[in-house]
Amino acid sequence: MIDKRQISVIIPCVNEEENLKELLPYLHKYASGELQEIIVVDGGSHDDTVAVARFYGAMVIHSPIRNRAAQLNLGAQKAKADIFYFVHADTRPPVEFGSVILDHISNGKEPGCFQYRFDSSAKILKLNSWFTRFNGVFSGGGDQSLYISKLLFETLEGFDETYCIMEDFDLVKRIRQKTDFHVLPYKMSVSARKYAENNWMKVQLANLIAFSLFLLKVKPASIKSLYLNLLNQKK
Repeated sequence: MIDKRQISVIIPCVNEEENLKELLPYLHKYASGELQEIIVVDGGSHDDTVAVARFYGAMVIHSPIRNRAAQLNLGAQKAKADIFYFVHADTRPPVEFGSVILDHISNGKEPGCFQYRFDSSAKILKLNSWFTRFNGVFSGGGDQSLYISKLLFETLEGFDETYCIMEDFDLVKRIRQKTDFHVLPYKMSVSARKYAENNWMKVQLANLIAFSLFLLKVKPASIKSLYLNLLNQKK
């Protein structure tokens, strides 16, 4: 039986023109038959993100607020396909990701994400990425992307927009309360730019603190403020 389902790829963006120049052609190349559409939800970019997205045939939605959870929900509201695939602009899904997702859904493995590797030869980052094969409490972050049926996403009422950080882990946590979550044995490519701008120990410490505070149910705004301060990033 031929699976007629298709995928809406939803990408939240702020100033990602250079990444979109690579990501959008890549998505078309490796999932043209499975794609219903690509939706770029812009959070107020000052570069050519919107122009680049339109040039490559993506639907552009302007979010009134710069909040990834809100941007993702807005994209999902406009999406036409019955499978949503949430992707960060600085990642590259596995080759043939479209057919991989639909094949695994047909075999009952939905929702889920991929493993990843960094676009860096640094050995310490190879160690980091090795752990993404495990389906545990740390799996399901946005860099691993997320595929999920429209029905389940709507049943869960989407991303919680009170989360200005850790919105991905919150959704996966709620998914696990209702059904199984799957980590597929295929690797995404993930940007190492955060590690290039900071040192490895600083990023690891910031991630650990943020995740610990998330588990302790600290207010997301407080987690984000501390996280950005630790990494010397703009709020």
